[in-house]
Amino acid sequence: MYLKDTNLTLIKELPEVEYGQKIVIGIDGLSRSGKTTFVRKIEQYFQEKTSVCIFHIEDYIVERKKRYNTNYEEWYEYYNLQWDVGWLKKNFFAELKKSKELHLPTYQYISDTQETKLVKIPDTCLIIIEGVFLQRKEWRSYFDFMIFLDCPREERFKRESVETQINIDKFEKRYWKAEDFYMETVLPKKQADLVILN
Repeated sequence: MYLKDTNLTLIKELPEVEYGQKIVIGIDGLSRSGKTTFVRKIEQYFQEKTSVCIFHIEDYIVERKKRYNTNYEEWYEYYNLQWDVGWLKKNFFAELKKSKELHLPTYQYISDTQETKLVKIPDTCLIIIEGVFLQRKEWRSYFDFMIFLDCPREERFKRESVETQINIDKFEKRYWKAEDFYMETVLPKKQADLVILN
């Protein structure tokens, strides 16, 4: 299903969270497509009805030495090395519905280190995970419902800071090539349960 904006009438499309149940929803989309803002809207709607746990996949990236200057092309580093995909599959995604608490290595930008943080998950909970590349084959099966926020590259680039826009070479070599690879090989718009034109 396609919708033209993030109006919360789409809430009707989301699964109901029943007592003793955990529902995992993915908010997928490329950089600056409006994922974080959209997640806040869903949280505000649901928080009076049930517990809501939100995870930002960007919080679980690895240290810079593991994803920069690795002798791989920059786009490959961003898509394949930014996260420890296998570790997250086993210790995060596979545990979301089974565990009451998770110990997650959370990236600290200033120190460029990972700090383990404890996250508790209620027995009845709406779990929202937002981020890029969520529908990669290693993770896709752990979601009960997937939303893809679709936004043209030109519009997303305008949302970057002026300072960030100056370094367009990095976008062309690192980010945009990885995005193209994801869109062409994973087909996230086709896989998603709901696509929102944002």
